[in-house]
Amino acid sequence: MTVYSEKAKEFLARHGMDPERIDPDACIGAMKTQMESGLNGGPCSMEMIPTFLSNDGALPHGSGAVVIDAGGTNFRCALVRFTEDGPVVSDMLKCRMPGIGESCSWDEFIRFTADRIEPLMDRADVIGFCFSYSAAITPERDGRVLCIDKEVVITDCEGQLVGASLLAELARRGITGKRAVILNDTVAVLLGGAVHLDKSAYSGFIGQVSGTGTNTCVSLPVSRIGKLGQSGERGMIVNLESGEYDGIEGGDFDRQLDAESHNPGTRRFEKLTAGVYLGQLARLMLRGAADEGLLSEDGAAHVRALPQIDSSVIDAWASGEGFSLLGGDAEDQAFAREISLALFRRSARCMCVNLVALAELAGGGHVRPMCVLAEGSLVQKGRHYRPELERLLRQYGGQERGLTIELHVGEETTIPGSAAAAVLNT
Repeated sequence: MTVYSEKAKEFLARHGMDPERIDPDACIGAMKTQMESGLNGGPCSMEMIPTFLSNDGALPHGSGAVVIDAGGTNFRCALVRFTEDGPVVSDMLKCRMPGIGESCSWDEFIRFTADRIEPLMDRADVIGFCFSYSAAITPERDGRVLCIDKEVVITDCEGQLVGASLLAELARRGITGKRAVILNDTVAVLLGGAVHLDKSAYSGFIGQVSGTGTNTCVSLPVSRIGKLGQSGERGMIVNLESGEYDGIEGGDFDRQLDAESHNPGTRRFEKLTAGVYLGQLARLMLRGAADEGLLSEDGAAHVRALPQIDSSVIDAWASGEGFSLLGGDAEDQAFAREISLALFRRSARCMCVNLVALAELAGGGHVRPMCVLAEGSLVQKGRHYRPELERLLRQYGGQERGLTIELHVGEETTIPGSAAAAVLNT
């Protein structure tokens, strides 16, 4: 447990930035209540998006799929085959995402995609398409594009059906009888992480992305899906868009960051938790401390000249390293270390709220553990965030509620996860 100096403690409390201001016991129930409301068609700041995908069932050995991963920077495609030793990925191709630097049309994007998977289509009948942009998933497991962002410009995309567009282009090339499943990266992380596990050992599964951005999804049993609905007896994965949650109040510098962001008033939970924002918050806080005369003259000058920084910079500071950007004296550096640690501790408290609320929503974690399948730079590479999150899950999930919640951190799980989505759901 971090023990703050009086200077750091008073600064954090004065500006409403102290991690302990967030009480997980109180916040868990409030977040769960919003989730339940969203599932039943009531008000909810999270979207509670039905995916019409299930994590139920075993992957038959020898089954496989062509996989497409269209991300914010890179486009990847591959062939995935499931064997008794696990998924085997082959024929991987990686290139820059179309629409970066120079815009392209929707038809050009679809032709680009078909060009790259056409050589693989004689080896699989199903396509798992991880589409990391805003899309409404249909009961047919297609995705209707709402918008494409992340510096990618693809014109005429709104309202297009991703899977139908791709299958029509393949049919024009004489490739017929194929099926496609559309999903987002958080759902792919859940499905991809579960590939390596004995599913029967767990009472439920949560997907978590903690990196540049923040999101979660959960596999819910039929009895808890609410009005989202799905025919049959299988459960369904629900994508929360939990970065939009508005139930946890921030402090002075959270409000400043929000006002200066390109999307003020939105994604409030993400701005409390995600790596892309933690560095920005540290920069604003240190500038505020400089303005209040809490840093040396040299430290204040360096802080005011700081460029944009990300969570990797403050992870180093939290570890007592990498102070060349910061300058100042030993007291300034100790203060920056405490501020950085506080931001990671607060982010972990927020994510603990999210994960315990999801475990309770799914009704899991009592007899068998609830499994959290996580990926992203913050949870994979950060030295302070993950240990704090695991400690909090033991305290507020285990000691307070009698839940067992296991965190499994993966790497590059979206490719096998997209293949699993196609094999299990077509």
